[in-house]
Amino acid sequence: MNEPVSSPASAYFIVEDEAAPESHTLSVLVDNEPGVLARVIGLFSGRGYNIESLTVTETEHEKHLSRITIVTRGTPAVLDQIKHQLERIVPVHTVTDLTVVAKQKGYEKPLERELAMLKVVASGDNRLEALRLADAFKANVIDANVNHFIFDVTGRTAKIEQFISIMAPLGLVEVCRTGVAAMARGPEVE
Repeated sequence: MNEPVSSPASAYFIVEDEAAPESHTLSVLVDNEPGVLARVIGLFSGRGYNIESLTVTETEHEKHLSRITIVTRGTPAVLDQIKHQLERIVPVHTVTDLTVVAKQKGYEKPLERELAMLKVVASGDNRLEALRLADAFKANVIDANVNHFIFDVTGRTAKIEQFISIMAPLGLVEVCRTGVAAMARGPEVE
């Protein structure tokens, strides 16, 4: 008896592509109106694309424009498909692949920063070590009492990941992250 063949659940597997998946940062300039973010996210979820990081805020108040910064992963063909599909959404003004722009200018990646807040519950030597390491990472103490610290730290995602991993054995109990904010280098508006 023939077994039914199930279709893949993700667009990553629809096209046979030998290229290795890459992580790219997209900057999407959109009208600041209700439902735009839902439409953009719906495009990703409806086609099985993954979002590694997402930030959005109004950036040009007079023009009522918002910038959505999305970090996603895929083969070059999938990334092209994502960009083209985003461009077809009506309230989208521009889609810029900041990773491609950075490489064209001779840089490995665009300027990317993230903010994280970490709550560490520690006492004794662990408390002193947490403070020492926070200083080394240029993290700020934004709240403290005799039982805990809350630190904020800004930097590239790798720095945030490293800070989280070294705080884990010292009493890390909670993490809150903003997601990546990114901008192309140089005087041009991307």
